[in-house]
Amino acid sequence: MKVTRIAYSRNLNASKYARLVEQARRLGRVRAMVWARYGSPVRDGVKDREVRDEWMRDGTASGFGVPANAWKETVRDAMADIAACREAGKVKVRKAVHRRYRDEATRKKAYAALRHGRWQDEAFLARQMRRHVRHGVSRTANQIVVRSDQYNVWTMADGNVWIDVPGLQRRQKIAIPLNTSVAPTGTLRLILRGGLVEVHYAIHAPDLREDRPCGTGKVGVDKGYTEALTDSDGTHHGAELGALLRGESDHLKVTNARRAQIRAIADKARKAGNHAKADRIWAGNLGTVKRDRRRRRFESRVRTVTFTAVHAVVDKADHVVAEDLTRPFVSRKKLGRNTNRRLAAWTKGVTAEALSSVAERRGSALTLVNAAYTSQVAPCCTVLGDRKGDRLHCPQCGKVWHADHAAAVNILERDGDPAITLHTRYERVRELLQERDRLRTRLPVQDSSAPARRAKYPIRAAMLKE
Repeated sequence: MKVTRIAYSRNLNASKYARLVEQARRLGRVRAMVWARYGSPVRDGVKDREVRDEWMRDGTASGFGVPANAWKETVRDAMADIAACREAGKVKVRKAVHRRYRDEATRKKAYAALRHGRWQDEAFLARQMRRHVRHGVSRTANQIVVRSDQYNVWTMADGNVWIDVPGLQRRQKIAIPLNTSVAPTGTLRLILRGGLVEVHYAIHAPDLREDRPCGTGKVGVDKGYTEALTDSDGTHHGAELGALLRGESDHLKVTNARRAQIRAIADKARKAGNHAKADRIWAGNLGTVKRDRRRRRFESRVRTVTFTAVHAVVDKADHVVAEDLTRPFVSRKKLGRNTNRRLAAWTKGVTAEALSSVAERRGSALTLVNAAYTSQVAPCCTVLGDRKGDRLHCPQCGKVWHADHAAAVNILERDGDPAITLHTRYERVRELLQERDRLRTRLPVQDSSAPARRAKYPIRAAMLKE
């Protein structure tokens, strides 16, 4: 397993940054051309070397205006992105194949056709590919991919690392100071944003294995909005996450409303022929530098809160059971506009990444279970309860649970349930829960003692005492 590390430029002068921006702009045209010509699903199976050889043969590469290694790496990277998007669409096609064909031999034949790019010969596969795999478009014009043998790394006396990458002219490299003492390795991806150069590179995850031991217990965790995690012991981790997401969402609501008003003024001026005023408004009032900077700070804070919460869970458990929230779910309730906007900012993907990464690095086992109805079942009697807000009321014993705590307990109990697997549909999960409740209520009371004799008219004081 590999993870990505990011280093940032430090005190890079404007001239070097401008040269990098021009190179990234030209490579962006190459990337857009690759997507335009080979982003269609009908070009499945075309390799980046075939594209490279074809463009060198017909003279297309001579008009790029960048070094050969630069545009070749861009072609390779764009073709890899196209293949990744295509494979993501094939996942849905495989599910459609599984639903349509009952014969295992026919399924295997269809899977093989998808794997080897022969799906165009079958009408059903062709329809599904056209439905789930769209022709992509690339507008990325701020990235430069540098091969591992095309840059040099050295360390200055203060301990900081410098790298030099190829420029637009032959044998003229651009030296970039970095804010780190760790030298990047392998293929680099330079992303130009906000006057800074981000240097992305991949390292092996075993190099990040931590010496801090994990716990010895087994806990279930529920991923929440108001807090990052709630474990089966009732402990809430990352309680500041909800306020952080809510504050950023409300800030974006106000800011975007103001930007919309300013944009309307700019559009009105442009329609009236006052292009100078419209250009000044777009340049001075509708920029994205501050917005992108705030967004990066917000994402960094969210990741800090989430990873800290996951570390706290792993401190007490060597086996973590979590819910699988990769599949989308739709609520039957009509929520308000503000609620939908706030839920759209829910960073459950960051929580899933943190659980997987921290568990692997610290040697803790991670098990994913079906999330259906985990926050609606009262663990005390294992029946569907009545949820009101963050409270879950048991209809049998009357106990009141915190919904996230109840979900964490149910997630822990669901591990190893043979009837409810990871891919069981939620309708079937509800049927199983109701069937188990009916079977349990029909069982006789396991008590062999004779029933106590009660008076026909019991004493009122005794009734009150009971």
